Amino acid sequence: MTVMEDLWYGNINPHETFLNGNCRFKHLLALMGKNRDNLSDTLTEQQKETLAKYDDAVNEMHSLTEEAAFHCGFSLGVRLVMECISIPLSAED
Repeated sequence: MTVMEDLWYGNINPHETFLNGNCRFKHLLALMGKNRDNLSDTLTEQQKETLAKYDDAVNEMHSLTEEAAFHCGFSLGVRLVMECISIPLSAED
């Protein structure tokens, strides 16, 4: 299967794989989860609802940020390839 086909069929998910081996990321994620659970245990039901709404907004913001970074990186990659393709070969080549 080609990269284009993998992308079309959803087999390429950079947002799910780019931090897989990153120990610092895993540590921070575990720390965030632990601290969020500790905080949640001390909240009233109304405060838990507010925290859930906050989490939803933060997750949406992160999703938008990741999408924008993907677009920017992809666009930069395409521009680099286009520049390499358009460089005239010297007479010595």
